[in-house]
Amino acid sequence: MLVSVMQSAGRSVLLSCWVMVSLAGLFLPQHAEAQYWWNASREPVGIAPDPATNPEAIIQVYGARAFGWRGYFGIHTWIAVKPTGAQSYTIYEVIGWLRRSQRSVLAVYENAPDRRWYGNTPEILADIRGDGVDALIEKIDLAANRYPYMKDYTLWPGPNSNTFTAWVSRAVPELQLDLPPTAIGKDYLGYRFISHAPSGSGLQISFFGLLGVLVSAVEGIEFNFLGLSFGLNWNPLAIKLPLVGRKELGLWSQPLTEN
Repeated sequence: MLVSVMQSAGRSVLLSCWVMVSLAGLFLPQHAEAQYWWNASREPVGIAPDPATNPEAIIQVYGARAFGWRGYFGIHTWIAVKPTGAQSYTIYEVIGWLRRSQRSVLAVYENAPDRRWYGNTPEILADIRGDGVDALIEKIDLAANRYPYMKDYTLWPGPNSNTFTAWVSRAVPELQLDLPPTAIGKDYLGYRFISHAPSGSGLQISFFGLLGVLVSAVEGIEFNFLGLSFGLNWNPLAIKLPLVGRKELGLWSQPLTEN
């Protein structure tokens, strides 16, 4: 019964979102580049510190518009870590198509952390370095290996790649990670209905990632309706919109800029 209701709701929200997608295409053409997966770029964009010249411990969280039409709706996120003195980064991310071969959807591997996500340029969502970061890297690894949806992946409303990033962030609140509203799946809590917000602070109430609210000193206040998030953050002052993302308001006199 619940599955039937969710499927019906899904059809309704997707129909509504096609209109939003058409409008988003006017504003966000650069975020969802139409390409084939086999020839889309996976080259680094040069925003990650070079481990050869940066011996300090580093944690970075990245996000890039999802591949193909999904990019109009949201982003794919991943976590990269480099312990003190390490010569390479270790990446943690959930990849949906691994489920097709009955493998764990969690991928842990070494590579450049700032590679394009099949043509789409990544941005840094969190960047933490220096003293104490090695201990946080250990906490990230522990949380990643305790991810409860290793064999599950659902594009909408979750669990997906953003569900994983939010899971780790809740377990490591020191990251102070404010995932944007385009990280669809971050609010999926499974059969739990109350938890910390994805940043690990504040409070979140969510019904299978489809309906909920969160209040946090990091994220501000957000309302979730059918997986789409709307909200307001006050530090810095910004509005949060589905499809578009977070728009900082500055001193109101400045033009809107996307973050």
